[in-house]
Amino acid sequence: MGSEDAASMENIRVWLPEPPEEIGGLPDGLVADVWTGDEPLPASKDEVEVIVLPFGARPDLIRAVASLPRLRLIQLRSAGAESVAPYVGKSVTLCNARGAHDPATSEWVVGVIFAQSRALPDFARSQRAGTWQRKMSRMVAGQHVLIVGYGSIGAAVERRLQGWEVTIERIARRARPATDGAPEVRGMDELADALPGADVVVLLVPVTDETRGLVDADFLAKMKDGALLVNAARGSIVDPDALLAALDSGRITAALDVTSPEPLPDGHPLWSAPGVLITPHVGGMVEGGMDRAHAVVRAQLARYAKGEPLQNVIGDQGY
Repeated sequence: MGSEDAASMENIRVWLPEPPEEIGGLPDGLVADVWTGDEPLPASKDEVEVIVLPFGARPDLIRAVASLPRLRLIQLRSAGAESVAPYVGKSVTLCNARGAHDPATSEWVVGVIFAQSRALPDFARSQRAGTWQRKMSRMVAGQHVLIVGYGSIGAAVERRLQGWEVTIERIARRARPATDGAPEVRGMDELADALPGADVVVLLVPVTDETRGLVDADFLAKMKDGALLVNAARGSIVDPDALLAALDSGRITAALDVTSPEPLPDGHPLWSAPGVLITPHVGGMVEGGMDRAHAVVRAQLARYAKGEPLQNVIGDQGY
């Protein structure tokens, strides 16, 4: 990808979304301009080799910067890359911030599993109404949790569920046998067989052609009565009409940090659907979260400056 050649040059040009001191400084051999995702582009557009992409950059501008003559690397601060990857050609390496948001997102997953199992949203509504309304709830202990999209966040969810007396099953794009220190992971071709046994189905898959609309009416019909669907991935993974039908039937419940559409507009039927807990895409929105993302960025920039192999590369097979 040209980083070895770049490493031999002085003052490799980098664009950052904020001044270098706000990300903890730059490695030796790099010089930065600030680009916040707007026009006009910085004057160094014919020199820049690395862009740390600002959040919310428009598709037309992503496409424009991805075609700059000396650009070699676009580094994201997010784990998701579906809003960027379609606009980046093969001459530019695209990397995400895998690992940066694992603690925050996995905490959200475990939190909503607990909240929905113990009926905390119902009790919160009773509190607002000023009523002492008791109801039976369910322990997390004893439940069977199926993690669909078992990567670094899935592993973090499993670590945080250790001690909760749950059974965990794992699904990923490719099956992986159990090895010393690593659990068995089943392939996506076994998902249909795994769904009926799960009390909780956690979605952590990236957005790809294979995963868009993965959770459709057939998927939901295979879930057992009373199961909980947790979506910490992206809204496009779930067919919203199929989900609404399943919720309205009372067969399943759900906890969603992402929706389709997003933001969820006023009056959308999902707001008032029974058995659903919705948060506004805040699973990774925590104090210190951006510091972790910046640590990933700094480490990647140091690898680029030294001509070392890059991490978290998004290739032809996705991420």
